[in-house]
Amino acid sequence: MCLFLHFILKNNICNLKNSLSYNFTMKEKFLINGGKILSGEIEVEASKNAYLPILAGSILCDDEVTFLNAPYFTDIENMCEILKILGVKIRRDGEVLSLDLHNIKNEKISHEHTNKLRASIFLLGPLLAKFRQASISYPGGCNIGTRPIDIHISAFKSLGVKIVERHGYIYCNAQNMRAGKVVFSSISVGATESVMMSAVLLKGKTTLYNVAREPEVKELANFFNAMGAKISGAGSDRIEIEGVKRLKGVSFKVFPDRIIAGTHLLLGAMLGKNMRVIGARREDNEILFNILKECGCSLEEDEMGATISSNGKYNACRFIETLPYPNFPTDLQPQFMAFQTLGKGTSVIKENLFENRFNHVMELVKMGADIFVKDRLAIVKGVEKLYGADVFASDLRAGAGLVLAGLVAEGYTTISNIEYIDRGYERLEEKYARLGADIKRVKE
Repeated sequence: MCLFLHFILKNNICNLKNSLSYNFTMKEKFLINGGKILSGEIEVEASKNAYLPILAGSILCDDEVTFLNAPYFTDIENMCEILKILGVKIRRDGEVLSLDLHNIKNEKISHEHTNKLRASIFLLGPLLAKFRQASISYPGGCNIGTRPIDIHISAFKSLGVKIVERHGYIYCNAQNMRAGKVVFSSISVGATESVMMSAVLLKGKTTLYNVAREPEVKELANFFNAMGAKISGAGSDRIEIEGVKRLKGVSFKVFPDRIIAGTHLLLGAMLGKNMRVIGARREDNEILFNILKECGCSLEEDEMGATISSNGKYNACRFIETLPYPNFPTDLQPQFMAFQTLGKGTSVIKENLFENRFNHVMELVKMGADIFVKDRLAIVKGVEKLYGADVFASDLRAGAGLVLAGLVAEGYTTISNIEYIDRGYERLEEKYARLGADIKRVKE
């Protein structure tokens, strides 16, 4: 009990700090009147986590690249702003995003821009490949815990890059960068993608071992291969890159976002009545599909997606833990916890990847959830109801979990800090409202 009180005190202090900064920066919040049954179709946007490295890697092309389904996520908009600094001319016509890459220049990327976007680190590999030197400030992003870039740095050094870290910047000299062998000390999606991009134009063969197997890594390889690269093995634990002299322009459509698909499916499991999620693919979310069926949810699959229904009664999943793909994704953990708050029985959730990814727990407790946290374990005892409350989103996925909780709760819920949610969900309130939800974006 003392541990839980300590957790409450710690999080209330964090809440106060976030609230103080929020008052000066945020002007909108979600207002939700929960308990409405949802039905109809909702389409999954293109993958944010695939788009960001793909956008960064585009600078290796000297022609024009067109993306046919670019969502309006703020993370994508922030990446485009950084690309403009590098000389990329960008045109947008609805979902069609065109990049004119004829006049790329090597510019120092400042803290002002990297602070908004963790994925800015993806620019390091392409800049090294194209210009053989790069300077970039340490990246920012959601406050979900330590996400060290030492795996990136160690891998670049394996290819002959000289790196100096000074005054908050990473200075890289790749004049002697060469193809070779990289063995990652631990599995990292970002480092796998960064080094993959750095090797695309290197003469010879580069082999990466102990790489991430996520679908987003495979999609990055698909994009580069469409431009003329020679990458094989993406999706396995070893990737081989045979360097090419240049990459040609291409039109490309990015695959659906598996985390958004999972979020929608979990909502449907809580409130859905024949709710169809277009773009929800078992191949990307097999572990979630299996868990939903084990919990007693009605889930039907077809070639376009999945249809899910709920009678509001489902069993708790006894134990899940977040691990690299193909295991349960950390980016679905907060949404899954919201789902489990109403499950019949007790579930244990272990967060292995980020030490601060339980920031949403106290917000769910405000709404009536019964959750006990010890270290990286959360014990969730299902309750009969959640109740509306004033809560705040501490990061992107925590915010999505609170939206799910608010939509199923009795009464009104307000969610502040929704700029986090906008980083990876496009007009979420409009899309859920079309399903029958009572959710609005309102001014503070």
